[in-house]
Amino acid sequence: MTIARSRQISLADTPYYHVVSRCVRRAFLCGQDDHSGQSYEHRRQWVADKLGQLSQVFAIGICAYAVMSNHYHLVLKVQANMANEWSEREVAERWSRLFQWPLLVRRWYQGEELIAPELEVVHQLITQWRDRLYSISWLVRLLNESLARQANQEDGCKGHFWEGRFKSQALLTESALLACMTYVDLNPIRAGIAATPEESDFTSIQQRIEQTADLATQTPLLLPFAREGKPETLPCSFADYLAFVDWTGRAIRLDKRGHIPHHLVPVLQRLGMNEEQWLGHVTLFRRQGIRAIGDKVCCQRYAAHCGQTRCHQPHL
Repeated sequence: MTIARSRQISLADTPYYHVVSRCVRRAFLCGQDDHSGQSYEHRRQWVADKLGQLSQVFAIGICAYAVMSNHYHLVLKVQANMANEWSEREVAERWSRLFQWPLLVRRWYQGEELIAPELEVVHQLITQWRDRLYSISWLVRLLNESLARQANQEDGCKGHFWEGRFKSQALLTESALLACMTYVDLNPIRAGIAATPEESDFTSIQQRIEQTADLATQTPLLLPFAREGKPETLPCSFADYLAFVDWTGRAIRLDKRGHIPHHLVPVLQRLGMNEEQWLGHVTLFRRQGIRAIGDKVCCQRYAAHCGQTRCHQPHL
């Protein structure tokens, strides 16, 4: 049975969520159509450009992303505290980058004197906009609507481009977050599209590697990893995360025997996991029907906050 989106998001338990949105059957987001010979590779840039635009407006950080041929993955951090700290004028300015203001809001912004009922309407609108600016549903909605319009216009057709609902999974622990980011960044390698992370086009791992090599290319699209002297945004350093991705990419391939580099062991120990548990975390994201990933206590607390008697998801 379909569960309302409001019952799948619990910011009291975690700000981190894994989102997957897929095209309808036989529709191409990107990639090459072998039947017609048509290439849709240029659409990957559409996704990256729109994500960059929305990340500058919403109080939602992007931890990881991967653009595949008929779907995309996002790992998001909802930053509700940031949105609640914005002034009403900043909320209105951010919303104006997405939609036109009603005349009443324009008059208020320009400093015109309004009567009490008019001011109440303005305050109600801004409160509504503030809530939407840290809503995953609104971010995905604007991303998908933009991509669907562009794709349908290019294809000369009408109708649905995306499946009815996007999939979301709550990431309740640090290990679940890092495992999901690793899973997302390894998608092109598992699909045989790329051989290494640095060759995985339109993924967060490639973007981070390029930004590390050339500081001039840095953009605010992605949340930063922990750095000395800086507040921790993601719960490990980029060097440790690269070790996660490299080791997991080798170990998960059936035709090669992976091994654990000695410098990776302390990181896994800090997460309280062994190698088998880590690989189990990463493979969970391929399974259908999983709404939350985390340990038993976190899953039970998440279920209670979402109005469920129990969480039917696996916990590690």
